[in-house]
Amino acid sequence: MSEVRESGERPTRVGVAAGLVAAEGVTVAGFGVSMLVLTVTGSPDGLTQALTGAVTVLVLALLPLITARGLWRLRRWSRGPAIFTQLLALPVGWQMASGTGAWVPGGLAVAAVAIAVLVCLFHAKAAAALGVATGRRAA
Repeated sequence: MSEVRESGERPTRVGVAAGLVAAEGVTVAGFGVSMLVLTVTGSPDGLTQALTGAVTVLVLALLPLITARGLWRLRRWSRGPAIFTQLLALPVGWQMASGTGAWVPGGLAVAAVAIAVLVCLFHAKAAAALGVATGRRAA
């Protein structure tokens, strides 16, 4: 184990990554709740499809929330799902930013957060704190 992991200190980059990933999870959960509210208060074309969509989005919000908790607690397993989620967010941000109106700043925000999390998690100190060998020494 590395010195950082044994001391239990959380590098700032890991804390930032955990916070950003948690914010992503809360945002996705917010979308799921709003979909659920619109389904209940509105008149969707297909009630079953609308409910299924809302529940699916709420369940998908669990991945970044659980991952953020793992990053905060310096769990090695959390780095992989966090990186995977950000790699999925990059084309989503790109596609959103290619739109018009409010989609552009939304897409730029999604991409900026994804890049920030990736930069944080690929830093040598963050990798060492999460127990991942990078082949480089943490400075």
